[in-house]
Amino acid sequence: MAKKPVKYTVVDAFTESAFKGNPAAVCLLEEERDEDWLQALAMEFNISQTGYLTRITEPEPLDSSATISTPRFRLRWFTPVEEVNLCGHATLAAAHWLFTSSLVKGNLIEFITLSGVLTARKVMEGDKSDALKCENGEAQERFFIELDLPTVPMVEYNSAEVASISKALNGASVIDIKKTEKDDIFAVLPSGKTVVDIEPQFDDIRKLPGRGLIITGLAPPDSEFDFISRFFCPKFRINEQAGQTGHDELELISRDPVCGSAHCCLALYWSQKLGKCDFLAYQASPRGGILNIHLDEQNQRVLLRGKAVTVMEGCVLV
Repeated sequence: MAKKPVKYTVVDAFTESAFKGNPAAVCLLEEERDEDWLQALAMEFNISQTGYLTRITEPEPLDSSATISTPRFRLRWFTPVEEVNLCGHATLAAAHWLFTSSLVKGNLIEFITLSGVLTARKVMEGDKSDALKCENGEAQERFFIELDLPTVPMVEYNSAEVASISKALNGASVIDIKKTEKDDIFAVLPSGKTVVDIEPQFDDIRKLPGRGLIITGLAPPDSEFDFISRFFCPKFRINEQAGQTGHDELELISRDPVCGSAHCCLALYWSQKLGKCDFLAYQASPRGGILNIHLDEQNQRVLLRGKAVTVMEGCVLV
């Protein structure tokens, strides 16, 4: 029997402008697909993450907060080379598609994932008059999506690696290094400007232990932001400069434009350094992205708020 076509969308997350932020493909599965198909399609899209949604018709009693009225979906995330257990921007993209389509009603969605139950909440922007914008002659809602994600703890890291990390960052000074629970190196640079100006050496980043490399620095005093970051992950073919041409292939597949999950450890670090729990953060990739962040210290959760834009929709026919 022929498989049903699979509806998909591509959404730019953590931005309100098309072709900015971080793109993710999201597919709605109405029947089971095997692992090879899921991975092959993620490779076909060849962007940093592809999310797969499967509706759960009956809520499962995974926790005491489950309610019959809250729509639930299974959500899995695949890079072009493998499945991952947490992805913030593809979760935001999935929630945006569901909220802006007729697929769900209400302002709350629950996702069942490899990182547990994650929630996405639609938060209207300003008062009722501010929350509507006119586009193509039609009024459309203006809203943020708030993701409730787990924090990502960090531990101290071997200081002997400072030299190799500095080399991978084209000789930049590194003032602190840690290792995240997700096996990323977390490097703190002297300033946010240093983070922006870095010219990463991707061959050297690939040789570093672990999964990827997060770099961060304090934003300038006259900036609206609290801190600035970037994320490089050439081992997963994750691309900070998605869609640009005229660069070496390795460079094109090695950076993440806006990484939501990286901010689950960035929030912990900067909360300790700045003595507060609310932040406005900027990820300084060429596409750029803005994140509103609240750290819930008591429950060790990170609330990420961002916007998103749908840039294309279609069907997978195979």
